[in-house]
Amino acid sequence: MRIALYQPDIPQNTGNIFRLGACLGVPVDIIEPTGFIFDDKKFKRSSMDYIDYIEYKRHINWESFYNWTQKNKFRLILMTTKTKLSLYKFEFHSSDVLLFGRESAGVPEDIHKIVDHRLTIPMKEEVRSINLSSSVALVIGEGLRQTNSI
Repeated sequence: MRIALYQPDIPQNTGNIFRLGACLGVPVDIIEPTGFIFDDKKFKRSSMDYIDYIEYKRHINWESFYNWTQKNKFRLILMTTKTKLSLYKFEFHSSDVLLFGRESAGVPEDIHKIVDHRLTIPMKEEVRSINLSSSVALVIGEGLRQTNSI
């Protein structure tokens, strides 16, 4: 299982996700461009020395990432607020890539159309969304639990 971040905006979130990936042994894919300089001081501070313990891959753009996932036979699972299918009613596989959109804008509609599955984190209707790094923690935790990968 892998975590993929589509053009992340906030270095602190990305750093926290790198830390989570390092602790759980889950690789992270960054789909560029990012909304920050990848070597940014805030990013390094939030990921601390965990960057030395994580497998990560930078993809120059969506097309490069998508072609790589197809070549490697990964299943793309988009996490979005634009669906009703709960992550808790879904069967995860160890070959899944959990795709998360930009904090500011999610992913473009054309990406929604080509992913294998679209899931959501159930939450109260009157709130907008959960912080990206918190969302990643919830979803990867459920995926690893289901696949007995923890």
